[in-house]
Amino acid sequence: MWYYEKKLQYPVRVSTCNPKLARFLIEQYGGADGELAAALRYLNQRYTIPDRVIGLLNDIGTEEFAHLEMIATMVYKLTKDATPIQLKEAGLGSHYVNHGKSLYYENAGGESFTVAYIQSKGDPIADLYEDIAAEEKARSTYQWIINVSDDPALNDSLGFLREREIVHSQRFREAVELIKEEQGQKKAY
Repeated sequence: MWYYEKKLQYPVRVSTCNPKLARFLIEQYGGADGELAAALRYLNQRYTIPDRVIGLLNDIGTEEFAHLEMIATMVYKLTKDATPIQLKEAGLGSHYVNHGKSLYYENAGGESFTVAYIQSKGDPIADLYEDIAAEEKARSTYQWIINVSDDPALNDSLGFLREREIVHSQRFREAVELIKEEQGQKKAY
């Protein structure tokens, strides 16, 4: 099923050790609007979506796993040389005590990932609007992380992820229109 090429979807570079920035990025690793929640949401919703849209959910859902890998790489690179004191000062002391420098699915506030983040109504239009909202929330989170980052190398990768969220939102909007046309409904916007 998978052919794994040991290469990220887009290169990830960081300028320096920065556990404070890593803490913000963890939001996109295990937060409500992060990459794991998106991947699981889309791959789950595909079972109750019209056949013409299944491929879209499958494609975007698997791409979200590639984004998750990029976030994990960013966090790793930002923390690999950090001392326990630096991690504590960055607000990652509890994380370090519980997981060392290992990644763990949690948000920037240290709350563990929960399946309650994953929405699936079983109504294709409702689910696709949920997906559009999820992509827009991820886009804004990436922008806000870029706004607080002073690492141009990392911001390049974050900009790539932000732009992919925009593309995903557009593709979900197109899917809404496709389904509405099939159902004989008028355009939503």
